[in-house]
Amino acid sequence: MKIVSAGLRKSGSMDLEAVEGATRAAVHRAGAAVLAHLLDQQEPFPSALPCGCGHQASFHAIRSRQLLTAVGPVTFDRAYYYCPRCHQGQVPRDRELEILGTEYSPAVRRMMAAVGSDTSFQHGREQLELLAGLTVTRKAVERQAEEIGADIACRQQAEIQRAVQLPLPHLAGPQIPLLYIEMDGTGVPVVTAETEGRCGKNPDEPAHTREVKLGCVFTQFGLDEKGRPVRDEASTTYAGAIEPAENFGRRMYTEALHRGWDHARVKVILGDGAVWIWNIADREFPGAIQIVDLYHAREHLWGLAGKLFPTDERRKRRWAGQLQNKLDKGKIESLVKQLRAFPAANSEAAELLQSEADYFERNRQRMRYPSFRSRNFFVGSGVIEAACKMVIAKRLKQSGMFWTVRGANAIIALRCTRLSRRFEDYWASRSKAA
Repeated sequence: MKIVSAGLRKSGSMDLEAVEGATRAAVHRAGAAVLAHLLDQQEPFPSALPCGCGHQASFHAIRSRQLLTAVGPVTFDRAYYYCPRCHQGQVPRDRELEILGTEYSPAVRRMMAAVGSDTSFQHGREQLELLAGLTVTRKAVERQAEEIGADIACRQQAEIQRAVQLPLPHLAGPQIPLLYIEMDGTGVPVVTAETEGRCGKNPDEPAHTREVKLGCVFTQFGLDEKGRPVRDEASTTYAGAIEPAENFGRRMYTEALHRGWDHARVKVILGDGAVWIWNIADREFPGAIQIVDLYHAREHLWGLAGKLFPTDERRKRRWAGQLQNKLDKGKIESLVKQLRAFPAANSEAAELLQSEADYFERNRQRMRYPSFRSRNFFVGSGVIEAACKMVIAKRLKQSGMFWTVRGANAIIALRCTRLSRRFEDYWASRSKAA
């Protein structure tokens, strides 16, 4: 306050931001002093404790340590024990406070996980300094966010393994009228070592990305004023990883069970035409209604038309429009027949027509759009496409970013947990297990 008063006398005005900053720093210093007093381990404490080797560790000394907390650096004392048999030391106080092997308090680690999951590690470091008055390094944010994300991923994998080995118990809950699963894949830039031996989109070029398989589960509220289906508010949860399709299928199966798949009256799988999606649907979710995204199917038609009529826009529009009309009406057999009968100008065009005809024929039962619409189902996979941007691209595909698979999977697990509104439950369970 003396400094503020002196500034007022000299300038005749107050710099409110400077006063706010000085006040916050003073409050933090006072809070740090109080916290240090609370953390100091006072006598009496045991003269000996059990050691992991089966013998007794004796009290050896009082040792101090510094910890970065939500109110700044704090130095405090705690008892140190030493075992003469195995020559190992231990500090029970550190275990009690959940600070074993770290220089950051739980609150600070939680902050670093939050900013590290939302933005670049450097920007996260800057945000912590600006908003919380905490000075940490970019590497510290990276390490803490990835460690916490890796712990979430490890817990998820253990749960998936339990689901593989034993049927998960049926969770009690109300019946769900309509439950959806959507799946898609999107590339994430990775370091060169993670693409060794992999081909890129062009077979003659090396790969620069790895595919993240992402899924979401949500429920449907009803229809809007225009008769379009509407998701239940805050009903969407996410699961994803860079992993083989079989592993990802088990991940989605576990997520679906958590969301009440067994209690859903109607179950729908939505996706594009990727074969791996429908293999998962057949294997993990037999009996579910399968729908190919209508807009993705339309893209197939218009993309084909563009290649067949590259210089004739009018004919392209007329031809694609006719086929789209059949697609929208669910007349897939007629559409396939027209594709197979189209006179190809060359072998390349013949191959394209064959490939697209096979695509529509293979997915014909998933393209009965009039039937799906009559039951008020979603027929577009916009939810998962938006999720690919929000969950993956927004964080992992920023300019200049290249990931290891381990690092990417840690951040993906962290983001899915936070965006699924499960981070608080995770953090509470983590504290209990510590």
